[in-house]
Amino acid sequence: MFRRTKIVATLGPASSAADTLAALIDAGVNVFRLNFSHGGADDHRAVAARVREQADALGRTVALLGDLQGPKIRVARFRDGPVMLRAGEPFIIDTALDKDAGDAGAVGTDYAGLAEDCRPGDVLLLNDGLIQLEVDAVEGTRVRCRVTVGGELSDNKGINRLGGGLNADTLTDKDRRDLHLAAELDLDFLALSFPRHADDIHLARALYREAGGQGDMVAKIERAEAVAEPDTLDALIEASDGVMVARGDLAVEIGDAELVGVQKHIIRRARDLDRFVITATQMMESMIHSPQPTRAEVSDVANAVLDGTDAVMLSAETAVGDYPLATVQAMDRIILGAERTYQNRPPNQRQEQAMHRSDEAIARAAMHVANHLDDVKAIVAMTETGTTARLMSRVRSGMPIFAFTPDPRTQRRVAIYRGVEPRRFDMAPYPGDQANNEAVTRLREAGQVANGDRVILTRGDAVRVGGGTNTLKIVTVGET
Repeated sequence: MFRRTKIVATLGPASSAADTLAALIDAGVNVFRLNFSHGGADDHRAVAARVREQADALGRTVALLGDLQGPKIRVARFRDGPVMLRAGEPFIIDTALDKDAGDAGAVGTDYAGLAEDCRPGDVLLLNDGLIQLEVDAVEGTRVRCRVTVGGELSDNKGINRLGGGLNADTLTDKDRRDLHLAAELDLDFLALSFPRHADDIHLARALYREAGGQGDMVAKIERAEAVAEPDTLDALIEASDGVMVARGDLAVEIGDAELVGVQKHIIRRARDLDRFVITATQMMESMIHSPQPTRAEVSDVANAVLDGTDAVMLSAETAVGDYPLATVQAMDRIILGAERTYQNRPPNQRQEQAMHRSDEAIARAAMHVANHLDDVKAIVAMTETGTTARLMSRVRSGMPIFAFTPDPRTQRRVAIYRGVEPRRFDMAPYPGDQANNEAVTRLREAGQVANGDRVILTRGDAVRVGGGTNTLKIVTVGET
């Protein structure tokens, strides 16, 4: 069965060996994530090269996504090891305290602006929200708090504020260095952590292009400010090529009770605005140490699939987990199960609105035909940039979309779009309808279509011109 929803797997010690990478690619990984929060530049260079070597050996299209660390705000370190914070007791976070001098009463932080951002009554969330502090007073560099939910606190754990509002710059010095590494590695996607508004994406894209990077920009939606106002979220989505629902920090900032509704809204708006969307964080968390997922995890992955996400992402499960291959195999199985319950949906208001480009009109028309004409088994988009395939993938359909492209970068880029299968194909040597005939022949030889099946083909009259798709043709296999 053709799997429409894509799998993103994070690279790490558990998944970096050549034989493991080959097994993960064979099991269905479409995109590998390089997490710049861990590992050095040479580590990333080596594993990126291995991914490409193994993908080439298997004849698979696999993309690479770089994930910038961003301004992760953390407590500093404790002099004598982890401390136990107890409810009702005072605790101080002091931006001027020596970074190694923390104890049960106070700790430093790597964020110098914490005291300026806090007010009495604020709730600070430490260690992914497991520990909660209420701010009593701010005195110079000291944020005096009272513990409301206690627990063990160790070095370098994260700090969030309930409702957001910690104003560290989105791009850190480390991120700016990693932008250049991402450009050097010719990554297909670059994810920006903790963007607050569209200008953060514009700045990151400009710096990335200046460094020579050609990959698509992904906005990680993980700040409360990003989802507080509909216009802010829409602007962030439109400034990006795709978004990631980064549920860890997002849930900490907005509260877990709000997360599911916000996740569904982000997925819906990304699709409405013609951007791809990745759903991430703790999707198969138990499989870090278990060979089987929990029923709740099965439901979580399946619901993201049914909501229309382009991809689901594995983090620690494949980076440091005990069962990286079994986890990918389980996710593949769950996705296919969810997609078997798939139902076509009627066009929504967005799809009924006026269109301004011929490639968009052709893409929408192709998907309308695919959803209403009998015996259509496949859609072929002959594309230079992948835009037509992306537009097609925004419309729900059970039809596989084959993106035929001569550009290796485009081939990798479309690998993340829901329902799109990339294929290397240059139509330049084939005049007129010969390109259509050759494309259909290749699908038939691959077992994707059979005589009597209908195939929808889209292309542009001009060869090697992006955005030029202006024709749609329906052919019957065996009659071309």
